[in-house]
Amino acid sequence: MKHQNIKNLTLAAVFTAIVFLFTAYLHIPTHTGYTHVGDGFIYLAACLLPLPYGIFVGVGGALLADCLTGFAIWAPASVIIKGLTVLFFTRNGKKIISTKNLLALIPAGILCVGGYYLYEALITDNFIAPLAGIPGYVIQWVLSSILFLALGLSADRLNIKQNL
Repeated sequence: MKHQNIKNLTLAAVFTAIVFLFTAYLHIPTHTGYTHVGDGFIYLAACLLPLPYGIFVGVGGALLADCLTGFAIWAPASVIIKGLTVLFFTRNGKKIISTKNLLALIPAGILCVGGYYLYEALITDNFIAPLAGIPGYVIQWVLSSILFLALGLSADRLNIKQNL
């Protein structure tokens, strides 16, 4: 049991670092922040790790990216949105790319787009101007979903899940 905890903790730390890197440094600047593919690694971690570790990856990676790149104002939204996003995915089953995990992309996208729109509307006290950010959030969700599918299919072909 101790060996499995160390393995999960190590894998969570690596995923957190990857989420941070792909969020903070490999992104497209937008009018209020940036669009990135870090969510794809959050989806993948949620399919491989037990729930508390998956939540740590989503929250930790996003929080580090927001706070260390000058966008700390987004950190409260990221903590909630990324933490909840993990709940849509499952690690049960033999494959990462399962029907449930494919369907999980839908509420994950809705939460990302709707959550960041609502947060921006609340902090700016304006429900019209934040509409401009929606295309960036949709692009982020689509690109992250494509990355998740590519990595998940590759990992499934290599039987990564069974070897963890």
